[in-house]
Amino acid sequence: MNAGLRDDTPMLGFTGADGIGLFRTEFQFLVSATLPSRERQTRLYRDVLEAAGDKPVVFRTVDIGGDKVLPYLRHNEGEAEENPAMGWRALRVALERDGLLKVQARALLEAAGGRTLNVMFPMVTEPWEFDAAKAVFEGQLAFLRQRKKILPEAIRYGAMLEVPALAEWLDVLAPRLSFLSIGTNDLTQFLFAADRANPKLAERYDWLSPAILRFLRRVVTTVAPFGTDVTVCGEMGGRRLEALGLLGLGITRLSITPAAVGPVKELVRKVDIAEIRAAMDRWLAEPPHDMRATLAAWAAERGIECD
Repeated sequence: MNAGLRDDTPMLGFTGADGIGLFRTEFQFLVSATLPSRERQTRLYRDVLEAAGDKPVVFRTVDIGGDKVLPYLRHNEGEAEENPAMGWRALRVALERDGLLKVQARALLEAAGGRTLNVMFPMVTEPWEFDAAKAVFEGQLAFLRQRKKILPEAIRYGAMLEVPALAEWLDVLAPRLSFLSIGTNDLTQFLFAADRANPKLAERYDWLSPAILRFLRRVVTTVAPFGTDVTVCGEMGGRRLEALGLLGLGITRLSITPAAVGPVKELVRKVDIAEIRAAMDRWLAEPPHDMRATLAAWAAERGIECD
């Protein structure tokens, strides 16, 4: 499930989710009047890990900028961005303000002492950005090792695929990744050049468009030889019909809102994975006029509710 606050963790037990596939660390920054200290960050991350028990938690490093502006952290005073969703945000901010990432890296490493730390970097566009962010963590790890601190048992580094350009680098980057998380919200708006917050465009471009599905299948196919875990996080995975489409692409890890976990698990139990994957192969080879209607009809014929 997706989470972002300490109070979200009890939902793990209520929903039966297999872990937290996306913990949005920026929520702590957004509700604070000042930059959260390392100690505050460490307490939060440790509390979340302890509440999750033996279930994994994937921490996304701070994703600010765009529509998540911090009044106490500005790029250039008085300079507004024309396209903030494609501007100074997420990992771009963290790498420029490396002190911000260093503090967060140390907080996560200390909080995960004796456990496995899963950390992923948002809005990676080229491999060097992933390498630079990982180097920050490795530098803080060396710092803590020198001071005889309790270190994580293992560190799994992942990247978010939100920028389409990263798909052209996956054969290069995948061997360095433990996992890849596809952020379908931003990815969709970048692929269609359509602001997802614009009501005039909200219904025009479909998550079940062959363009999206073909793109996602290419991603899955590219990373498969490297054994890289692939997760979809975002609204797409939390909708039953869209989740069915993702299963057809071979994507079996979804990180979704807590309320969607039960309905999607119920859907999964009804689906013959081999059958939907074969059907999706046929449809993407020769796309039907209306992929959504075609997929819905397939589900209805098998008694699978996908409203």
